[in-house]
Amino acid sequence: MDLFYASVAVPDDNSCCNNDTHSHKHAKITKRRVHFHEFMLDVHHRIFVYKQKHPRGDAIPIIAQQLAQESQLLCFDEFQVTDIADAMILKRLFLLLLDWNVVVVATSNRHPDALYEGGINRSLFLPFIDMLKHTSDIISMEDSRKDYRLETRAGAQSYFWSNKDVHGDNNIQAQLEEIFGGITSGTEAEIIPVLFGRTVQVARLNDRCAWFDFSELCYQPLGAADYISLCRRFPVLIIDRVPQLDANHLNEARRFVTLIDACYESHTRLVLAAQVPLDELFVDFEAQVQSSDGDEELFVSEKGGNSSSFATTMIRTKEGEYYEWSATGRIGVSLAQLSSANDLAFSFRRAASRLVEMGGKEWGRQ
Repeated sequence: MDLFYASVAVPDDNSCCNNDTHSHKHAKITKRRVHFHEFMLDVHHRIFVYKQKHPRGDAIPIIAQQLAQESQLLCFDEFQVTDIADAMILKRLFLLLLDWNVVVVATSNRHPDALYEGGINRSLFLPFIDMLKHTSDIISMEDSRKDYRLETRAGAQSYFWSNKDVHGDNNIQAQLEEIFGGITSGTEAEIIPVLFGRTVQVARLNDRCAWFDFSELCYQPLGAADYISLCRRFPVLIIDRVPQLDANHLNEARRFVTLIDACYESHTRLVLAAQVPLDELFVDFEAQVQSSDGDEELFVSEKGGNSSSFATTMIRTKEGEYYEWSATGRIGVSLAQLSSANDLAFSFRRAASRLVEMGGKEWGRQ
């Protein structure tokens, strides 16, 4: 995507679309390359701002016009649809962007037919998929099995681990202090503004680095907007006490994967102190539905790492009740939950690969 985006050149002033001597010169091509997470946050924020002034107004046509005026070419990295709000916005927004002659180029880990698979009211989203397939050239890159990120193994150390409490490992703590590189900026925490009028608090920081315990970022109800704001503020993030992420830590793992994506996209240096080696950080697992007497259970079985437990779980019953991940499984699972669990397994593999690349000497920003 980066190569394509860089190759799109502004047309020559002399290359006009007709021979009329009074024809206008080409206007400069405006283009935008953005991670899809960040794009949807931007769209939601524009809706939020519009609704503050026009509570009963329809924000989507206005936002489509804004986006079209700002960018003739939109490049999305990691196009995905995971919730009903995004699904309904996208269906209308993309149709309007097409009307405005905006060119959209996107990478995705899913074929259009698999977008929002198993989602609530997916039938309402299917016309968007048909439109996407009709108006787009879809190119599969599944034949490329080589992981080029793994070729950047040699590099600066960004991952430390100890089989005891890493916070009590004096050697690791000394190396983290060296990376932190300086005293904290006073005794008061800094409040980082986030979209939608929210904030996130940083207790330990200096001018270029913030230091967190894993629980501060991933056990709290934080999301992409919070992590993107932190990455914009700090070129280096240190995260201490990272646990092994298995089927008992799936909510925390989802947040951690989102954090890694934000750091990757913004070229933020991410330094981790964990309880297990990097190749054991994400426990591989697979999700499958098993049926008995008409009742279905979602089983998430671990396939690697140090954990010896066989973890089974359930996300939601047929009555809509939610339960914690458990050792017995519970009745009632939809295709949406199965799809979500398998998507997370894919995200684990990608996140582990990205962490290797992010440990390279050249990674980071000034």
